[in-house]
Amino acid sequence: MASDLEKYVNKTVSVITADGRIIVGQLKGFDQTINLILDESHERVFSTTQGMEQVVLGLYIIRGDNVAVVGEIDDGIDGALDFAAIKAEPLNIVTH
Repeated sequence: MASDLEKYVNKTVSVITADGRIIVGQLKGFDQTINLILDESHERVFSTTQGMEQVVLGLYIIRGDNVAVVGEIDDGIDGALDFAAIKAEPLNIVTH
């Protein structure tokens, strides 16, 4: 999987962690254990009662054993979304 991440370096990615968090940022680097370095990152916190909240994290490191999914974000589509109107259940913890 580590070699597959090379194509995402310097691109905006969304990372879903094993504890159900969604973190978006620019992938700056990674290692063989999938530890990720994200810059200009923020966490997207969803709620069923109010719109999505974005918590600014800045430069952020995610341990590889906590990474569940990594995917590239289309900046055009992402920028057009009205996050204040999106209501959703928070993700559950990933169980094995």
